[in-house]
Amino acid sequence: MTAPIYPPMPEHSLVVLIGPSGTGKNTLANTWPASQVLSLDALREVVSNDAGTQDATGDAVAALHLLLEARMRRRLFTVIDSTSLMIGRVQASGEASVARVVHGVGARSGAVGIAAD
Repeated sequence: MTAPIYPPMPEHSLVVLIGPSGTGKNTLANTWPASQVLSLDALREVVSNDAGTQDATGDAVAALHLLLEARMRRRLFTVIDSTSLMIGRVQASGEASVARVVHGVGARSGAVGIAAD
């Protein structure tokens, strides 16, 4: 398998991988270091012991929001691996976190870049 070639991305980017199951989101997410990836499936597993437990999604999104906000405050490159079903909740969480950072709530100086599909 050849290594993926990404378009140039700012160092301080938020990348959101969204799509139906089986389209390669997890495969692509696994090309980045695990510390940079926030996976909705992994967080569902953390809060319920089962990545497929859909009724744990609300708790998983809440955890994702807290982690995302902390990473944005630190201006860390972050990948969110989500599903198309959660696009609205994940997008709103990401936009709110980035907006707080850009507007100076716990932010360090500098711009925040967003790359989203």
